[in-house]
Amino acid sequence: MLEAEGYWVRRSFKINVTKEEKRQIGKHSIPRPEIDLLAFKFSANEVLALEAKSFLDSFGVNFEQLQEKHEVPKGRYKLFTSENYRSIVLSRLLSDLVACGMADTNTKIILGLAAGKIYQNRSDLIREFMLDRNWVFWSPEDIKEKVEALAKRGYENDPAIITAKILMRQNIVSGQLEIK
Repeated sequence: MLEAEGYWVRRSFKINVTKEEKRQIGKHSIPRPEIDLLAFKFSANEVLALEAKSFLDSFGVNFEQLQEKHEVPKGRYKLFTSENYRSIVLSRLLSDLVACGMADTNTKIILGLAAGKIYQNRSDLIREFMLDRNWVFWSPEDIKEKVEALAKRGYENDPAIITAKILMRQNIVSGQLEIK
């Protein structure tokens, strides 16, 4: 879906926070933070640091937990709820990307969340919350639209597009493009 929007994508990108940064975060022995998806849009010189939360077999992304504020990171939404942690991790992310030649010092890092399920169907509240902070939010409905758009594309030998076409095949054949 990200590639269809002009991004180059890396999965499970680990960030090399230093011992000093760990002390600044308030957790001296945390494992390296990991971003689920990094999406590079070279034409805009930006990187989308996207956290993916499926929670398909749970209650879903909880708006109240997402808007909590923590000095020391804790919970499921650390990058969103701890300003200090977010600042250090995203700054280090940019440094790591520059060091490996994947970005330059002017590259803009944008935080985002893709959610497979939302607790109490509160996507609108989460979207407003995220927009107020200039973060990206993909609700389950947004993801559905993006899968439908992939299914409508012409044939490409790409596993994501082929999967979307298979999932949507019955609906495309019948003229109905709706996930059931």
